[in-house]
Amino acid sequence: MPTDPATGSIPPISENSASTAPPERADEVMLEGPHSRLDEFFTLFRVMADFLRGFRALHFVGPCVTVFGSARIHVDSPYYEMARQVGAGLVRLGFTVMTGGGPGIMEAANRGAREAGGRSVGCNIKLPHEQAPNEYLDRSVTLFYFFVRKTLLIKYSYAFVVMPGGAGTLDELFEALTLIQTGKIRNFPIVVMGTDYWRELTSLLEKMARLGTIGLPDLSLVFVTDSVEAAIEHIRVRAIEPFGLKRVVRRHIPWLGEQGLNAGS
Repeated sequence: MPTDPATGSIPPISENSASTAPPERADEVMLEGPHSRLDEFFTLFRVMADFLRGFRALHFVGPCVTVFGSARIHVDSPYYEMARQVGAGLVRLGFTVMTGGGPGIMEAANRGAREAGGRSVGCNIKLPHEQAPNEYLDRSVTLFYFFVRKTLLIKYSYAFVVMPGGAGTLDELFEALTLIQTGKIRNFPIVVMGTDYWRELTSLLEKMARLGTIGLPDLSLVFVTDSVEAAIEHIRVRAIEPFGLKRVVRRHIPWLGEQGLNAGS
């Protein structure tokens, strides 16, 4: 049984139970190994509740583009401004901008969408150190499980913009790329912004293609650029035109507690 790194003591048994663990420890408890049958049953219900909360919050947000990137980018960074311009450009195409709902790049993309008069949503995550939703969200849902959050960020999106980021951003990029490569989702465009920042990554992908660990056509799944205009045009050509996207307003049922989404709501 794991010990508390701060005290060296074993946490109370209730904190290692799926039925009573605090939300910020949901992933940790689920992944630490087998639990009792009853605990595993409770885990299934908590995961289902996480998905249900996400489905209810995001069903009416419209076709999205998800912007991935670091929570550690500050407002004075050129990457913050780039993400802000990307958010504005996406709403001019008619998309809702979706992010992980936190600070940094996520805030910048949501801010750009809000300032351009578009719709802005976020899928936040409950962490031991609180990550508060940023102030530019028309709708936000806070989730307990990382894999649920990642699934929702992909489920509602027709393109993905990858801004500079860390391990989480790499995880999200390769999740989307793998799903497209294996045909689990359709060939939605992936735009990677920041040629200098991602130079070693693009070199690695080219090396993998040369060595045959990925196919040469897989390189065309990722479009790398520094130009916001080029990124927006690539998404228009690769997402809107092939899939015939247009805004569809789904009818919500108020007596089920459902709410539509308007920009600035």
